[in-house]
Amino acid sequence: MTVTDPETQAGWVPEAEEADEAEEVPLSLRLSIADTLTLGNATCGFMAVYFTTTGILIPHIQGSNDSGMARHSAATAVILMLAAAIFDLFDGLVARKLRSSPMGAELDNLSDLISFGLAPAYFVLVYGMVADDAHQRVAAVGAIVVLLAVVLRLARFSCVTVKDGTFQGMPSPFGALTVVSIVLLELPFVATVLAIIGTAWLMVSRVEYPKPRGPLAVAMLGWIVAAMGLLAAWAFDAPGGQLLLQTGCALQLVLGAVIPLFATARRVNNFRDNRREARAAQLP
Repeated sequence: MTVTDPETQAGWVPEAEEADEAEEVPLSLRLSIADTLTLGNATCGFMAVYFTTTGILIPHIQGSNDSGMARHSAATAVILMLAAAIFDLFDGLVARKLRSSPMGAELDNLSDLISFGLAPAYFVLVYGMVADDAHQRVAAVGAIVVLLAVVLRLARFSCVTVKDGTFQGMPSPFGALTVVSIVLLELPFVATVLAIIGTAWLMVSRVEYPKPRGPLAVAMLGWIVAAMGLLAAWAFDAPGGQLLLQTGCALQLVLGAVIPLFATARRVNNFRDNRREARAAQLP
């Protein structure tokens, strides 16, 4: 209640009401549960860069021959990217179930840029510096292509509307995991760079990818957990760990190549069906 001094005609508000107004946080600054998960995504991406630097790059610069440490750090960095993908998966599910803050979309894009743009691009860059048959400058170009592809994809995602249930272009988490899988496969350098650039192209392409909802989200979560197990087995030099890792990475590449083929075949079939319907409608 506002009380007016009859002599000064000036209004004043009781201290309790002033305190309530001071404590009220603007709606645009309130973090939701989904936003907290999104920040976990960003944290995982940053820590992936940290482990790539401290466990792989710095020992290489110092001339260390401890390959075990590099293997553990590489596995930790990739596991953190996988954890970021889990956070990214769940923040979308939580945002659909619960109310998200007005900052949600912006936070999601910024976090994805760190975890699925900067982290894998930096992983490629460091690979070009430490691998025996790699060329540092060429690897740097590949890393820049990956980073720019994710930037363009996230920017397009913010301003282009596609039909419900699909993404236009390879989703950035899937693209990041494909890029690091290519590196971990230890293919010849030229094949590695070409595969990385091909993955970057798929991220900015118009190929449709299904959104992870329902059974597909469960399958994606199961695949991420399985990939973490493969990386852990490889990191601790378990029997058959190297073969298991290569099998998992190869399967990731196969999925990255097969999904666009299925999407293209579906689009061609839809086009043919539409033409048949149009011709049938023109017949007397």
